[in-house]
Amino acid sequence: MSEADWNRHLEEIGDQNGYFEALGPDHFALFSDQSATLVVSFEDVATIRASDTSAMPAGHRIAAARGWSSLTIVARGRSWFRDPALYDFFDRLVDEAFFEDFDRVVFFGAGMGGYGAAAYSVTAPGATVVLIAPQATLDPEMAGWDPRFARHRILNFTDRYGYAPDMIEGAGPVFLAYDPRVTFDAMHAALFARPFVTRLPCRGAGADIAGMFDILGLDEAMLRLAGDGRLSAEAFWRLWRSRRAHGPYLRGLVEDLGAARQVWRGALVCRNVVERLQAPRFAARLAQLEAQLAAEGRPLPERRGSA
Repeated sequence: MSEADWNRHLEEIGDQNGYFEALGPDHFALFSDQSATLVVSFEDVATIRASDTSAMPAGHRIAAARGWSSLTIVARGRSWFRDPALYDFFDRLVDEAFFEDFDRVVFFGAGMGGYGAAAYSVTAPGATVVLIAPQATLDPEMAGWDPRFARHRILNFTDRYGYAPDMIEGAGPVFLAYDPRVTFDAMHAALFARPFVTRLPCRGAGADIAGMFDILGLDEAMLRLAGDGRLSAEAFWRLWRSRRAHGPYLRGLVEDLGAARQVWRGALVCRNVVERLQAPRFAARLAQLEAQLAAEGRPLPERRGSA
């Protein structure tokens, strides 16, 4: 559907279940009142319309499937949610004691949305916060080392709700997933270091860690656990095992081992993938690596159970 029709569709959903409210020209809020558990997500129009066939915001969709309430803050562009209209909106929620109506509140966002979720979580003390590769700030005085968003440094990150790591001080548990090999994501993650922040270094997830999480359903699984009060580092690492069936992750792993000239380990990874999955490319690569190892006099050990 066109964006205008999509907006009308969301307005209808808001009218039926809660409200739809424009927050200036660049943002809007969609609230669905369902239960005493609330998911507050920060998302943008382009990502929503590109990533989900239902064209529904992830936070709203995941919460609705669980019968939970949701408050979705949507940006129409790359605003980083820096807008006085948003400040006023969250001020009003605080004045109305909005968050006190819920037994459990979970703030969620990825990238730019992760920044928004962290920055505005200060309005709901004790909330659980789930962040995927968030930025801490784009203020050039604090993060001038990150060149990825240079054209957005014109936004004001020094006024209210500005520096995200300071805004999580009143939160409950904070979970932050990132790839430590993506240098700038790791540097932003380091700025969030607090005793109550559980950093989840997902080595090999890549620069599009949010896309990987979406494909594997990790964001949905994390929100389900957070909404039930059961999200922990141990629970996440069990979820993270699903990467063992994710082709791009596995290909990246084999490529990295090849670049490091770790032929033996690369062959073991390929053999493991071939044994578990239908993976003709890995089978072909395994044959190459086994031939190389045989020529070096280092054949792989027999497969378990093959004797």
